[in-house]
Order: sequence, then structure tokens, then C-alpha cells
Amino acid sequence: MFRTIDISDPRFEMDGLRHVAVKSTALRGRGDITLWAPAGQVPTALVVLLHGVYGSHWGWALRGGAHRTAARLCAAEQIPPVALAMPSDGLRGDGTGYARHADGTDYERWIVEDVPAAARLALPGVLETTPLCIAGLSMGGFGALRIGARHARRFRAISGHSSITDAVQMSAFIEEDTASLGFASADTSVLDAIVAAGAALPPLRFDCGVDDPLIDANRALHAALHDRRIPHTYEEFPGAHEWAYWETHLEDTLRFFGDVLSSRGH
Repeated sequence: MFRTIDISDPRFEMDGLRHVAVKSTALRGRGDITLWAPAGQVPTALVVLLHGVYGSHWGWALRGGAHRTAARLCAAEQIPPVALAMPSDGLRGDGTGYARHADGTDYERWIVEDVPAAARLALPGVLETTPLCIAGLSMGGFGALRIGARHARRFRAISGHSSITDAVQMSAFIEEDTASLGFASADTSVLDAIVAAGAALPPLRFDCGVDDPLIDANRALHAALHDRRIPHTYEEFPGAHEWAYWETHLEDTLRFFGDVLSSRGH
């Protein structure tokens, strides 16, 4: 699938984190992924975690300790063993939105196709049949909620933290003009993607801090889903748009994914 793939040497890996670079046709260049899997266990699912604006593949691990949260929950048997795939968004400007751009660079296909394929090549036990879950924060929440809904039959469950819910909201965070990214009209709205998924929509949750500038957008998404009787879980917690919040509430996502996976016999 990849012309080239470069995987970190296990002798120098720390905390179980593995780093991968692949040449991706979707990105028209190379992309980076940080991976993690519980030692000595076969992963029952691959959780894809998407970072926010300004960040990269190392953010969830080295700013949010995602692998340590997963390791703790797996060791306590509070969730089934899961592997983590934490990709870059493609590193264009301040953020790509994880969508296809007008120039044809397809940051959505990178997440849906290339990231799981790279994880299968780099992590023992991750197979074509391994269930996928997807989550993200801020811009990554936009990506996770929208991509998870658009590819509803590929993902077992979806979660978002402090999520951008419409592409226009990216203008508050990025230097670039959002119109210059050239998103197709079908790729700008989380609500539209969820509605279009219909009955195929997998279990969905999202949360936001009460002091987050995106709280009103998240409340509006919750209200719109409620009005349409679309099943979902929405929660609010103390906190702002910051890593302390996302580090804490990733546990809610992983427990949610664990419940979904366990209920389906995985």
C-alpha cells in the first residue's frame, strides 16, 4: 500500500510508543503516526486519536499521556486491550481539518485508509478485521465526528472532545483563511454528516468543558441531534480548551469504546 514505510527501532522506543513514517498518495507526501499497543496482549480494537490545530502525531502521547491512560485501564481490565494510532493531520498550515482540500490532497482518506494500514504493518496483532474506533479533540473532534459518521460502517464507535462542529469555526484558531482550504460543502458540517449516516451511525458520544469557547457549538449540536432523535451521549464537565481537560476525559472515551466493544462480543 505504501511505496515506503519507516518504523522506529524497538531498541530505542520508550513507553511502548512506536513511530512510523509512510509515503501516502492521499497526502501526496509523507505522513507520521505514533502507535502504542499493550505489551503482551493482542489488541481487540484500534483506536485512532486525532489531534487539534498546531499539533502533530506526538500530541496525544506527549501532551496528553494517552498511552499511559490506556495502559492503566487495560492493566486494570477496565477496558479490553486496545491499540492506539495517533497520526498527524498532514501538517498543512495550522490545521487541515482532516478533510479533502481543493487541490486534491485528501486528509480524510489518510485517516480512513492509510493510518489503519500502517498500524497493521507496524503493530503485531492488528489485523484487517480489527475493529476501529475514532476520537479527537478540537479540530480532531471535528475530524472524528465527521469522518466517523461519513464512514459509519468502518468505525465501531465515535467520540469527540471540545469539538469544532463546523469548518467555519476553524477561523478562530488558524491563520489561514478557511475558504482557501477549499472544503467541499458536504465536508463542512458535523451535523450534516451525522444526519446522512442514518441508521448506520455507530455509537456516538461527545463532551465539552463549560469554560470552553466551543461550548455553545457543542450544545447546539447536542440540541440538533436531540431534536432529530439521533441517539448519542453528550456530557459537560468543568474545564476549558486545554490539555488538562483532554487528558482527564480521554478516559471517558476509552471506557465508552470499551463498553461498545464488549457489548458486541469483542
